[in-house]
Amino acid sequence: MIEVEHLTRVFRTYKKQPGFWGGVKGLVRREFEEVIAANDVSFTIGEGELVGFLGPNGAGKTTTLKMLAGLIFPSSGRARVGGFDPTARRNEYRRLFALVLGQKNQLWWDLPAIESFSLLRHIYGIPLAQYQQTLDELVTLLQVGDKLRVMVRELSLGERMKMELIAALLHRPRVLFLDEPTIGLDIVSQRAVRHFIADYNRRYKVTILLTSHYMADIKELCERVIVIHKGRKIHDGTIAALNAVESRQRLIRFRPTEGGWPKDWRPSVGSVATEDDGTILVHTPSESVVPVFQEILAAGGVEDITIQEVPLEDIIADLFTRA
Repeated sequence: MIEVEHLTRVFRTYKKQPGFWGGVKGLVRREFEEVIAANDVSFTIGEGELVGFLGPNGAGKTTTLKMLAGLIFPSSGRARVGGFDPTARRNEYRRLFALVLGQKNQLWWDLPAIESFSLLRHIYGIPLAQYQQTLDELVTLLQVGDKLRVMVRELSLGERMKMELIAALLHRPRVLFLDEPTIGLDIVSQRAVRHFIADYNRRYKVTILLTSHYMADIKELCERVIVIHKGRKIHDGTIAALNAVESRQRLIRFRPTEGGWPKDWRPSVGSVATEDDGTILVHTPSESVVPVFQEILAAGGVEDITIQEVPLEDIIADLFTRA
């Protein structure tokens, strides 16, 4: 459904000199610098897949989504979505996909959401019966029936995001690009949005490319993740494969009893860090867990101790560091 081959986007930005005279000099001679937002990115996504698209701020995630949506042109490389070239911006392609940006609104701020939905029906040429059926289904799934006639500016952040999802799905797209759909939402709203995305993907086999900084979104929704850093792809595979990067590592977390714990203590194998509340974390290979565990118990009193797999957040952060 989505094919990306060596996609690159370079932005040329004006570098202004500080102060008044710097501005005057800029009128005569300007200095520019190039920023590579996406650097030779390639991947394919099959129909019905729900794929996580990860990277730190400025990695190029949103830029890639915008190129796939046809909002900006790539500097080089090509992309095909559903057999269409996004740069052609054909109406048939615009009906094929939807783009939801968590930090931008597509609804009219001073109108009830139902008014924007009606406008979108006419823009996409959706038959009235199909529009009403789709709207009723989405409203039921997201449980916002009592909010349709409330002005968008008066809705909570979670309610607005639900309305944004409805607006994006009214024309029944086959491809959905989601950029931070849960950003800023409380835990209850995050869970509701995640549940809806998973259910909608399962029901209609919509191809979804999801970016998020919340690892809970990725772990609950995606079996496969694509990770980019500084515009370049550094991982593409299942979360299980990503976990395999640290599969031989374990995290021992323990809290020493007050007083008596040696400040210079270090495990014989692995690294150690201390959190603000006094909890000590030890990263050690799986085969060294038992001897390191015994070293901890022999070093001093311990109130609580657990052994766990390395969290996905740490694995992603380690990928960024190595990249």
